Amino acid sequence: MTLTRWSLCLLGAALLAGCGASSEDELRAWMLEQRSQMRPRVPPISEPKPFRPENYVDGDAVDPFNREKLTSALKRETSPQASTVSALIAPELARRKEALEAYPLDTMTMVGSLIREGQPAALIKVDKLLYQVRLGSHLGMNYGRVTKITETEVTLREIVQDAVGEWIERPATLQLQERVK
Repeated sequence: MTLTRWSLCLLGAALLAGCGASSEDELRAWMLEQRSQMRPRVPPISEPKPFRPENYVDGDAVDPFNREKLTSALKRETSPQASTVSALIAPELARRKEALEAYPLDTMTMVGSLIREGQPAALIKVDKLLYQVRLGSHLGMNYGRVTKITETEVTLREIVQDAVGEWIERPATLQLQERVK
């Protein structure tokens, strides 16, 4: 009985060994054949366009070192209009600053809105602290004042200097930021 078991085990092992080697050799031969037939097809790169330098033409550009430009800027500063321009910034300089004016607008995020006592209010998050902002509140480092609050946006007016150095008003907004999980 044990002799037949041993002979069956040896016969099974011999069959398995014979089958494994031949299929592996066939597979390797097929892979080599496929590699030799495979040719990559790469389209040629087009020729670069020739570079043609252009002459600089300044046209009617104003010379930044022109004496007339400097003179006109000085006249503008001393004119009566300069006092009206400073009237735009003077009230901002005279009032006491609020807490949110110590932070730039890009560090603030609007996280919600609500209506309190019939007036809209926005929830602004700065440095992990939550602030309630109403119409007329000041925020940002550019003398920003809240002019409108909706469910998704806070609109404010900022007073900044333009390229010439004059004080101008510009609109800015903070939009509701949805929580990213």
